[in-house]
Amino acid sequence: MDIAKLKAFVGHKWDAEIVPQLVRYIAIPNKSPMFDADWQAHGYMDQAVALMETWAKAQTIPGMQVEVVRLEGRTPLIFLDIPAQGENEGRSSGDDCVLLYGHLDKQPEMTGWDDDLGPWKPVLKGDRLYGRGGADDGYAIFGSLTAILALREQNVPHARCVVMIEACEESGSYDLPAYVDHLAPRIGKPSLVVCLDSGCGNYDQLWCTTSLRGLAGGNLRVDVLHEGVHSGDASGIVPSSFRILRELLDRVDDEKTGQIKLDGLFVEIPAERMAQAAKVAEVLGDEVWNKFPLMEGMVPMGADNTERVLNRTWRPALSITGVDGMPALSSAGNVLRPFTAVKLSLRLPPTLDGTTAGNLLRDTLLKDAPNGAKVSFELEKSSAGWNAPALAPWLERAIDDASEASFGKPAMYMGEGGSIPFMGMLGEKFPGAQFMITGVLGPHSNAHGPNEFLHIPMGKGVTACVAQVVAAHYVASLRGETSGSAVAPDSGQRNGDHGCC
Repeated sequence: MDIAKLKAFVGHKWDAEIVPQLVRYIAIPNKSPMFDADWQAHGYMDQAVALMETWAKAQTIPGMQVEVVRLEGRTPLIFLDIPAQGENEGRSSGDDCVLLYGHLDKQPEMTGWDDDLGPWKPVLKGDRLYGRGGADDGYAIFGSLTAILALREQNVPHARCVVMIEACEESGSYDLPAYVDHLAPRIGKPSLVVCLDSGCGNYDQLWCTTSLRGLAGGNLRVDVLHEGVHSGDASGIVPSSFRILRELLDRVDDEKTGQIKLDGLFVEIPAERMAQAAKVAEVLGDEVWNKFPLMEGMVPMGADNTERVLNRTWRPALSITGVDGMPALSSAGNVLRPFTAVKLSLRLPPTLDGTTAGNLLRDTLLKDAPNGAKVSFELEKSSAGWNAPALAPWLERAIDDASEASFGKPAMYMGEGGSIPFMGMLGEKFPGAQFMITGVLGPHSNAHGPNEFLHIPMGKGVTACVAQVVAAHYVASLRGETSGSAVAPDSGQRNGDHGCC
């Protein structure tokens, strides 16, 4: 394969087609079902699906099948089946394949966007394309298909490829198991899974994700009154619902350090992951923490950068992501409020059972309500994380070679603090499969938050790397290095519910 031609093809495709398509995609407010209960009536999801389907069908790949699969009452899924090229041509759809994954649903708007930016307002500034969803994860179908097109442009052989783009990931991928079961005969037996929904520590080399945290989350509510009363009359007699809420939360994490207090939420961190964290800290330095838009004078948690990497990848952490029962400051009178409610997002170590963690969180919050207050906790999600299997020698070589060819630097390996529900699901269904989990969400790209952007050169580099790894997979399959490891999909037991990113 001519690497210069590969990079030129990918670069042209991004500039001429992918970026214009993503501009149109960003303008569609296709929020995930958790954030838009009327998504079917609004039709935005269908608009995003149609945009991607139309583009995919316009690509010239003989024998490629492009289909929008719709199961009753579920979000749609885009399914592409691309025939093998080379000695594997003509094999049945049930044989070894490469599965490439992404999603097209988006997080909600969030406040705080710069005046000239907005979630549904695509804006190009230099190498950055701003707007919700371009990097998380709208580029996935374009990048995946372009990687395969780049191989075909040079007649480089590859295995059969399946591309799956779901529309429910940001809501926890609760529709995806049904589609995987429904499509099992057509998916076949993937020995390599490529996911383009992850992050990167910098934009200078390829980054591969080695683990993902799980998630236990839900709504905690404290009621003390049937209705609000004069604060001067009641304070000192009626306990504040906010104070009781604080007391309950203090059972979970330390108010001064933020460290989780529940021993049952920790796991032993594998030695390999400890070593990788130290290497990430060495390469990134203070970029481990100063990539976040901290206020001046803020001091990050953690004793050093290695500990900070481990904190965000292998240790539990609690965030409060929403509040109810509190009026805006402009309309807050002297009233002792009847209730306070918060949404909890508890990140879990990758190897901790999600159901066990969710039950522990619920039991901790509900026992012995202070002052006899009415305390309720609705557990919305409790999902296990994912720890990648050891890299096969052929894949480790392929990833490093691809990073050197596309970026001029070796690949890096790092855990991520978020979740990708599909990875745990695939890990169970295909226990022998190899995984290449990568992405473009790097410093300041701010997925889920304001001013989210896609770093276009990184998108090009990742696309070229995927092409090289898919080509290397074909060579490895001819040598028998990928055979006999994957098992067919089934309807067996899964790791409980799956949490969103």
